[in-house]
Amino acid sequence: MRALCGVLVSGSFIAVDWGTTNRRAYVIEGGEVASTERDDQGILSVPAGGFPAAVADLRARHGGLPMLLAGMVGSNRGWHDAGYVTAPAGIAEIAANLVSPVEGVSIVPGVCRDGGDGRQDVMRGEEVQLLGAVAAGLAPADALLCQPGTHAKWAVMKGGALADFTTAMTGEIFAMLKAHSLIGAEMAGDVDADEEFRKGVEASADGDLLAALFGVRAASVLGARAPGGAAAYVSGLLLGTDCRARVKPGQTVHLLADGLLARLYSAAIAAIGAEAVVVDSHASFVAGITRIRDMTS
Repeated sequence: MRALCGVLVSGSFIAVDWGTTNRRAYVIEGGEVASTERDDQGILSVPAGGFPAAVADLRARHGGLPMLLAGMVGSNRGWHDAGYVTAPAGIAEIAANLVSPVEGVSIVPGVCRDGGDGRQDVMRGEEVQLLGAVAAGLAPADALLCQPGTHAKWAVMKGGALADFTTAMTGEIFAMLKAHSLIGAEMAGDVDADEEFRKGVEASADGDLLAALFGVRAASVLGARAPGGAAAYVSGLLLGTDCRARVKPGQTVHLLADGLLARLYSAAIAAIGAEAVVVDSHASFVAGITRIRDMTS
């Protein structure tokens, strides 16, 4: 590691964001991304006992550089359980608790919340992006961050550290309703931040999500909703409920998202009188993983 104008810059290494279904590898040289590759070789694609070979193959393709892995690869369903650091946690706490299954390869731990209020929560992989967004100046040191997805993460950052967080099963509930519920047949059509989506966000203000969901079926039976709009309406209901539980009017939310999810959450947040600022999640990951590496070099 060397210093340029007082800023620490890592030596070359391979950073891997290894999730359940996908994997993205970055070759980082001097704090900058030299190359990247993405595939569908998430942890569910690796056969039993296959992680050492998968890691060795990936490492060999990129010059045998040291590797720093984050995400579900460090879970009890992945290669090696890297455990959890308890919030509040910053980059220093994460870096101090890396685990190394083999020489030259380390895994980032997750972060857990186990407060005296009886609520438990965990994250694994998202902590790198959340801390990286703040460390890189993409979000303030004191901020509310949201990382949408199957399991949306809402993080309260204080002094640059991950002070508290909540996970909402927003995306998973949508998928389950569409695939297995009474209203699944009605949930046709595309989802976007359109009029039906906004109607769903507005309806979420009533605070009766379960009744509103059954109302999707009733509206279909009675011909009160045009075909093809229910999926966007249900998405609005769920995202509206998610956002209203965590965002106050006038508040700013930094979204680590792009594409459709950025549009949907931005629209939902705006509808409840708050402001969304979209943050580059890939740049956040690179910043976070590089600073963790800096702490250990």
